[in-house]
Amino acid sequence: MLGTSILIAYFLGIFSIGFHFARKGRTSRDYFLAGQHVGWFAIGASVFATNIGSEHFIGLAGSGASSGLAVGAYEWSASLCLLVLGWLFLPHYLKTRVFTMPEFLERRFSPGCRAYLTWISVFAYIFTKISVSLFAGGILIREVFGWDYMTSAILLVIATGAYTIAGGLAAVIYTDLIQAFILIGGAILLTTLGLSEIGGVANLRAALPDDFFHMLKPASDPVYPWPGTTFGTIILGIWYWCTDQVIVQKTLSAKHVHDARKGTIFCAALKILPVFILVLPGLIAKALWPEDVTGDNAYPLLVLRLLPAGVQSLMIAALLAALMSSLSSVFNSCSTLLTMDVYKKRRPDAAEKTLVSVGRIMTAVIVVVSILWIPFIQHMNNEIYQYLQSIQASLAAPITAVFLIGILWKGATARAALTTLVFGGIMGIGRFLLDVLHNGLGWDLGRLNAFVEFSFLNFSVILFFVSVGIMFWLSRPSERRSVENLADVTLDWQNGAAEIAGRTNEKIMTVIISVVIVGLWSYFG
Repeated sequence: MLGTSILIAYFLGIFSIGFHFARKGRTSRDYFLAGQHVGWFAIGASVFATNIGSEHFIGLAGSGASSGLAVGAYEWSASLCLLVLGWLFLPHYLKTRVFTMPEFLERRFSPGCRAYLTWISVFAYIFTKISVSLFAGGILIREVFGWDYMTSAILLVIATGAYTIAGGLAAVIYTDLIQAFILIGGAILLTTLGLSEIGGVANLRAALPDDFFHMLKPASDPVYPWPGTTFGTIILGIWYWCTDQVIVQKTLSAKHVHDARKGTIFCAALKILPVFILVLPGLIAKALWPEDVTGDNAYPLLVLRLLPAGVQSLMIAALLAALMSSLSSVFNSCSTLLTMDVYKKRRPDAAEKTLVSVGRIMTAVIVVVSILWIPFIQHMNNEIYQYLQSIQASLAAPITAVFLIGILWKGATARAALTTLVFGGIMGIGRFLLDVLHNGLGWDLGRLNAFVEFSFLNFSVILFFVSVGIMFWLSRPSERRSVENLADVTLDWQNGAAEIAGRTNEKIMTVIISVVIVGLWSYFG
């Protein structure tokens, strides 16, 4: 009875916060960017909660149980990428006052680049973030309550979609603020109990192979080769943390560039935690119940077997918080892309009230499409976090190259950018489809088997450098835009210090976080 009361109280609290902001989203900037009045603490917590979805709880622990701490490379690379977002990318995003990343790409290059990024982003959200979050949530509820995952997913998406459609980004951010600390607190509690159950870190290390505690593995490792876990995760991270609509949209809600930057620094500090509170529990579960842990069931087993009934409900609330915070963010970003980059592009004179209504309708459409895709995910990689990363790796490299080169070099041209995006996208999607046929459906692809079995992280590194080469090769001087037209969208190398100027405490915290990350990499490498 206590457990049920806790869950009911949690949902009532989240819905009350979400629907409170339904009355305040009167303009498109209010609805999609929360009126740009959000402080740094809320931004940092919201970005963290957006990223740490149920697929992280389920997937990171599952990968930890299967292969150790190596999957944590994504998390510590993320901290460095968040610092890059705050110091390099955000000043340009905020100066141009854009709503979306495709809109920024149009400002820098061309409408064709905007259209490409809009549709590839919507594709990625449906086939990765939304669907995988729902599938992970379904696994959780199946293990805890015994419901089938389709029923669970539909109920969760209706619940999350309701307050997202009503309240817009403000509802998302302030529910995330609460959910971030629920999920952190719950994860710390479970990790502590798990370590106590196994008798401490020394017993944990004795129960598992030594390579479970090393981040860097041989270059021949099929899943975590060291070139991929060092360079590949950074390439993926810059795409995800610095150019992806779901993450960046939260920072665009800031009052000022300093608030936005402090939010990213705060989130960079929080991203140190998941290795210890999400990946490590997977190792604990594997050590405690080696015969029962199959990968993605590691975290639910810890919840069910270590926590008393009342505390179980708190932990389930934390896991649901993770799911709902990620879903609500993606729903809102999807509707922003389709409203501002598709609808408003065709109807530039549309009234503010109309834009908000269209945004709500678009959210509902995306929800329905995502639910229809869920049954197909079970044919992918058994470790859902690896499925998520593999499809993102297939799309990320060319987008990372275009944004980085576009901001750092005024000579990059629109034709080079669009060619890079299309070529890189075809290569990435082609490899992913081969991966589905070979690893998902078990097809023998003959000579292509070796190509598919080549680590997707290493593949993303190669594709990134090929994309950079295309950008430089095709950027002809005769097609370059005037320097005046590039003032807000590219870095001014002569006055670069002024463009990335920050307060002293921001610089100190950036240095501290960077040193901590390098130290952790050195220790666990």
